[in-house]
Amino acid sequence: MTAKVFIDGEAGTTGLQILERLQGRADITLVQVEHERRKDADARAEAFAKADVAILCLPDAAAIEAVSLAGDCRIIDASTAHRVADDWVYGMPELPGQAEAIAGAARVANVGCYATGSIALIRPLRDAGFLSEEDALVLTGTSGYTGGGKALIAEYDAGTAPAYFLYATGQSHKHVPEIMRYGRLTRQPAFQPAVGNYAQGMIVQLHLHRDAMTGAPGMAKLEEAFRAFYASARFVDLVPAPARLDARAMNGTNRMEISVHGSDETGIMTVTATLDNLGKGASGTAVQNLNLMIGAPEDAGL
Repeated sequence: MTAKVFIDGEAGTTGLQILERLQGRADITLVQVEHERRKDADARAEAFAKADVAILCLPDAAAIEAVSLAGDCRIIDASTAHRVADDWVYGMPELPGQAEAIAGAARVANVGCYATGSIALIRPLRDAGFLSEEDALVLTGTSGYTGGGKALIAEYDAGTAPAYFLYATGQSHKHVPEIMRYGRLTRQPAFQPAVGNYAQGMIVQLHLHRDAMTGAPGMAKLEEAFRAFYASARFVDLVPAPARLDARAMNGTNRMEISVHGSDETGIMTVTATLDNLGKGASGTAVQNLNLMIGAPEDAGL
């Protein structure tokens, strides 16, 4: 038996990378719409009807419209539209019990790129009791410009974009609601993202003061918490803190590396997550979720 999969929006950045990961797999048959009909509602509805699972690689409004066309087809939505919706399963398999929930779900909302790194750093420390839901947390991060979509990619291709810039400085980044919900926070963290002059790759940082954390854990205790939380995670590794962090180190993979930096003497620590914003932060996790939904090995195609 093969699973029939339709990628709605396969011509976009995320869609193309998902397509690349699925092509050639013997356990998957791709359902595709002719390029000239890719925005035709009737053609897409026919594709949904043929597919067992559809992956939506669309802007939010288009993703919501696509759900209305999908009928009984199971869906993985890579947009932001449904990530905090109560009737959707959150697509971050590394969270406790989440892989099982994804496997049986009809509607899965794929985790966002910055949210992947942020929740991966916050949730183990929340579950270990070192952070409370009301702690004032500070997150920073830098992504490659592909995370900004076609318009930003065009700016960099044309050489008109700056080498590095901050954005979402008004503290309203679209990933914050999911970071709060699945990081188990009630107080909004300060979050400052940036874009660098490279195509893909991402580092997310959580900055901590030891004396502001419950139990005043040192670096070894933080490492212990991460190691325990990700003991069975196929794609997440705790690694020694390198002298230099390369945001592109995980490019082309579905892996994420976490490390603990800082000083027990000063009591100031930074934990970091390095991942590919188009891999583990988008297409890779979508394929990981698909594998769980169709009963394939979790690492198939990854």
